Amino acid sequence: MKILITIVGLLLSNIALATQVCSRVALVNYQEILVDTSSTQKGEGLRYYLEKDQVAKDYLDRYQDGTKIRWQNAALGTLGTGMLIGGLFADDGSSTKKGLLIGGAAMIAVNFFVARTLEFNNEQNLNKAIEEYNKRNLPKIFFYPDGLPADGGKSPELTMGVFKDWSF
Repeated sequence: MKILITIVGLLLSNIALATQVCSRVALVNYQEILVDTSSTQKGEGLRYYLEKDQVAKDYLDRYQDGTKIRWQNAALGTLGTGMLIGGLFADDGSSTKKGLLIGGAAMIAVNFFVARTLEFNNEQNLNKAIEEYNKRNLPKIFFYPDGLPADGGKSPELTMGVFKDWSF
């Protein structure tokens, strides 16, 4: 039962993190650009800029293909949920009940961690797209996946300083 509560907690925290993904921004010409627009494609807000560079566009397309729902993950999650529900309705004290509960919880946990790993690795395609674009094009794109920095969106490339050397 503790495993089931832990899995539900992990899934709920994942839902909370998903709301942050919708607010990812990038700075282009000192303006904030939404990376994930209201369309179904993640990263679509940068397409206008990344289309200018074929390599960057290819990485963006690869990123967007990687964000699509995979039938394998859906099937494995459905099967794990079915096993959990079957375990809840099985006769008390039977080994089948324990097997279904543990197997269903394990299947859901493995599916969750595999999906998160694939999602994390897929984010590298978006980072590579921006990196490739910035190598050859202007204006530069400064991408902040976790929101703008606490210093008001300034990055080392955008700061200005005054230095004075005293010599006598």
